Amino acid sequence: MNFIDSVRILHPSSISLLIKTFLNGHERSVKARQNILFSFIIKGLSIAASLVLVPLTLHYVNATQYGIWLTLSSIIAWFGFFDIGFGNGLRNNLAEAIAHGQNELARIYVSTTYAILGIIILVVLVLFACINPLLNWAVILNAPREMAGELSLLALIVFVFFCMQFILQLLTTVLTANQEPAKASIFNLLGTLFSLITIYILTKTAKGNLVYLGTALGFAPVLVLLISSLWFYNREYKKFAPSFKFVKFVYARQLMTLGLKFFIIQIASIAIYQTSNIIIAQLFGPENVTPYNIAYKYFSIVLMAQSIILLPFWSAFTEAWVKKDIQWIKVTMKSLVLLWVVITAGTVIMLIFSNFIYKVWVGKEIIVPLGISIIMALYVIINGWCAIFSQFLNGVGKIKLQLYSGLFAAILNIPLSIFLGKKIGIHGVILSTCILSAISSVWSPIQYFKLINNKAQGIWNK
Repeated sequence: MNFIDSVRILHPSSISLLIKTFLNGHERSVKARQNILFSFIIKGLSIAASLVLVPLTLHYVNATQYGIWLTLSSIIAWFGFFDIGFGNGLRNNLAEAIAHGQNELARIYVSTTYAILGIIILVVLVLFACINPLLNWAVILNAPREMAGELSLLALIVFVFFCMQFILQLLTTVLTANQEPAKASIFNLLGTLFSLITIYILTKTAKGNLVYLGTALGFAPVLVLLISSLWFYNREYKKFAPSFKFVKFVYARQLMTLGLKFFIIQIASIAIYQTSNIIIAQLFGPENVTPYNIAYKYFSIVLMAQSIILLPFWSAFTEAWVKKDIQWIKVTMKSLVLLWVVITAGTVIMLIFSNFIYKVWVGKEIIVPLGISIIMALYVIINGWCAIFSQFLNGVGKIKLQLYSGLFAAILNIPLSIFLGKKIGIHGVILSTCILSAISSVWSPIQYFKLINNKAQGIWNK
């Protein structure tokens, strides 16, 4: 491209044409494009902040402490699935209510979900507070025994903040169901920036302490979500604001019918995707969780970027399916598959430069073996393909086959990870997840084509 061509592109009429193209088309597509653009800007800043947070945290605590923190965080995150699928059940039902203009029904869905999850998490919090003193976290995390008391306090603090975030983050579900995920992504950015500032202050004022670290990283997102909930529910989302007046437990079954399937899928996902830190810590020690997690965070940038693009389409697919706009779904899915091809190429480029990036990012002290990077890149490519079709299937509520496939993979993953881990090292733990994810990469596009062509029967249509 020469200078003249560049000037033509930058000419006001050309810019005007680009803006016009971006703003024209199907209303659903325009809304999705706008959300994708703003989400990329917001999530890009959020990813950058989270990447800076890693070396900053490693500067505050050592690699072993950081590995312990990552493992404990993974365990606490499991409790996020105690919503029994109500979050995703709310997302689909709320999107349908909004598509039909049923604002009162939408508010009933929101209020009832807040009430049910509030009761659930209160019970879970009380049980955890009773059980926690009996747990030996040093053994669970394969940490030095003298850290048992510190880890018990850390677990309690992190769990309390988690419970608060568990309820408050329903706001992001409401925004996403209304096809405004870009607004929801702001919360994560603000929380990460707040965490960055807090950890930076800790590096200057206190010695490395896991309790301080957990408090800082737990408090930040809770404060952001609390302020955001008060802001949105008292302004533009007032018509959906949770209220005791609109709590109708008779709607719980409707929310839970689909939500329970999502819940089982989520539990299966824990066994498939969230157990690696623990398995690695037990087989190879907590210090080896750090290089694995560095590689995961690096390559997960690709999945984060894809999720930014895919996020608006879940509720958009729900709306299109309800309104029987099959042509829009077909065109959109073709575009998303082309996007996956680009993402795959980008992942390969990231793999080529991975060793260089690691050294610049976290320094030469943390060594990430090439084998881990290769298998992690494969993991990203496979899951990127599956994510396209699961977004459609989740949106239209046809998830029974996904449920059975997830359960099958969940049952196999832990023993397969341990077996391959003992045979070939840390690489084997990641390879197990890749192998089981590949199963979904086969059946999910088949189910999509059957549904979109009105040929789905039996389990393919459930």
